[in-house]
Amino acid sequence: MKELVELIARNLVDNPDDVQVREVQGERATTYELSVAPSDVGKIIGKGGRIIKSMRTVVSAAALQENRRVHIEVN
Repeated sequence: MKELVELIARNLVDNPDDVQVREVQGERATTYELSVAPSDVGKIIGKGGRIIKSMRTVVSAAALQENRRVHIEVN
């Protein structure tokens, strides 16, 4: 999952080398903390949060195969 989040984020931003994903395992869910360059935060969030919502949907669908819950936070 971490690779999927990183792949999607790198393809959306202008500075793909600044993309970092940190995985935090919880008891019931996994949280991915996504860090990008300050100038790219708007590209990740999107207008009205549409891009990040879509990313969360794709990653959640992929996680269903492993019976896991995932969350994505943008830092």
